Amino acid sequence: MLAVPVDVLPLAGVAYEGKWDGYRCLLARHPDGRVELRSRRGTALTAAFGDIASAAERDLPGSGVLLDGELVVWHEGRLAFDRLQRRLNRTAAAVAREIREAPAHFVAFDVLRLAGEDLMVQPYLRRRERLERFFAEEGLGPPWALCPMTLDRTEAERWMEEWAAADVGLEGIVAKKLNQPYRPAARGWSKVRIRHTTEAVIGGVTGTLPRPGGVLLGRFDESGSLRYVGRSTALTSQAGRQLAGQLVPAAGDHPWHGWSFSAGWGSREKLSVTLAEPTLVAEVSADTAADAGRWRHPMRLVRIRADMAPQDTPPFGGK
Repeated sequence: MLAVPVDVLPLAGVAYEGKWDGYRCLLARHPDGRVELRSRRGTALTAAFGDIASAAERDLPGSGVLLDGELVVWHEGRLAFDRLQRRLNRTAAAVAREIREAPAHFVAFDVLRLAGEDLMVQPYLRRRERLERFFAEEGLGPPWALCPMTLDRTEAERWMEEWAAADVGLEGIVAKKLNQPYRPAARGWSKVRIRHTTEAVIGGVTGTLPRPGGVLLGRFDESGSLRYVGRSTALTSQAGRQLAGQLVPAAGDHPWHGWSFSAGWGSREKLSVTLAEPTLVAEVSADTAADAGRWRHPMRLVRIRADMAPQDTPPFGGK
C-alpha cells in the first residue's frame, strides 16, 4: 500500500507514523521455514540483508508471518541510505563486510498475515493492535523496531519539528485512516515530508532557455568546482517565463559540458538539458533525503535570489 504526498497533515480519523529514509520491504517467514525479503517493486532483498533474514529465522514464529516495514541502517548518528545501497548487486564478501560495519534494522509498521490468518481485510487500527501485541508476545528487540505511532496530530507535528532540528534522516509523517483495510498498490495513505529552504546555483535547465521546464542545481566544492546537487520539480508557466528572461547561454568553459543527467535517483532515463551560465542563485525547498551532497528527490523552486552571488550559496555537502 502506498502514500500520496500532501502539504499538511490530515486533521482527524487517522494515525500518524514516522516516515523512514530506508528501503520499503515486505518480510515473510513462511510456515515451511523460508524467509523472504522483497522491495516495493518486487526485487529480492534476502541475500543483501542476510543479517535480517537470519534474525527472522531466529526470532519470528514458524507458523508464519508477513510484515510490512522499512529496512534502515543507523550509522554515525543518522539514517544512512548510502549504506543500504552498498549492499545491492555486490559480492557476498562485500555484503558481509557491510553487515559487520553497518548492520541493518527492520522497522515494522504493519502486519498482513499471522499464523495463516489474512489480516489485510482488517482496519488499520486492529492491525496495529495485533502488531503491537505480536512484538510484546515475541519479545522482539534489535534488529526489530516498532514504528512510532500516535493518534494526536499535535504530537505528530512536534515529532516533525524535533526530527527536522536533529537532522537524523527521518523524512516526515505518514497518515493512515483508522478504519481502512490494507489495499496493495493503492495510494490510500498520505505523507508529509519535512522540508527546509536553502540556496543553490542554477547551472542548466530541462527544455530550452526560452522555455525552461525545470532547473538543474549545483554548489561549489572546496576546490571551487561546481558540483551537481539535484534538479527541481516542473516549473509553473509563470515561473518559467520569469526565469527565461534571466538565463544566459553557457560559455564554452561551463563545468558540466559533456555531462548527462539522470531523470531520477537510480533511473537510467536521461534528461534533455540545456546548460546556462551559473550566475543565478535559486532558493529551493528540499526534503531531508540527501546523500553525498546530492538530493534524491526533486526540489521546489521558491524564488530567484538576485541578492546573492553564486559563491554565497552553502558549500557542496552543506545544508
